[in-house]
Amino acid sequence: MTTDSSPADGGLRDRKKRRTRTALATAALRLVAEHGLDQVTVEEISAAADVSSRTFFNYFPSKDDALIGDQAALNARFVARLAEVPPEVPALAAIRAALGEVIEEMQEDRELWLLRMDVVMRNPALLPRLVAAGAEAERSMTDVVAARVGVAPDHGFPALLTTVTGAAFRAAALRWAAAAGARPLADLVDEAFDTLAAGLPDPGPAPTPHPNRTPS
Repeated sequence: MTTDSSPADGGLRDRKKRRTRTALATAALRLVAEHGLDQVTVEEISAAADVSSRTFFNYFPSKDDALIGDQAALNARFVARLAEVPPEVPALAAIRAALGEVIEEMQEDRELWLLRMDVVMRNPALLPRLVAAGAEAERSMTDVVAARVGVAPDHGFPALLTTVTGAAFRAAALRWAAAAGARPLADLVDEAFDTLAAGLPDPGPAPTPHPNRTPS
């Protein structure tokens, strides 16, 4: 038997909250994808998710927040994971390891994230909010990297590593979205980080078969 304050009941409440949040975000994204950013109201989103407008505002401060998701919380979890990676792991590999939870979450909610990325790309008015959230995450990440490698936060290395790994992750995510998630996001991120680790060598043209040589 469980009580109202039992862990099992608490877990059930958390799952219900996550389902409601996901339902609201999905409804918002689908409606905006179909009708356009300025043509969709909070009331319509709430109705599509079968909740009240009051419930909507229990989860999101605004329509735009429902569309972009809780980026601040996602970024905070990543920075916390980065701080937990053992200090003997090189900084670049540590960042890739810390991204594992983010990548797993995006892959598990694949359809939601692909829809979100499509909506954001087609509605540039949403970009400033993402940029602001990303800038805050980069500041925190730079501090963690600086402490990890034993230099001051204003040293060139932490900011450079933060910038290039952020760009590598975004490039991988855009490739993932462009191919409608056909390849696992983790594989694309691994490719991007391996290229960084190799020093960004030119990939070179694909080899072409000799015209007089028959395949073996």
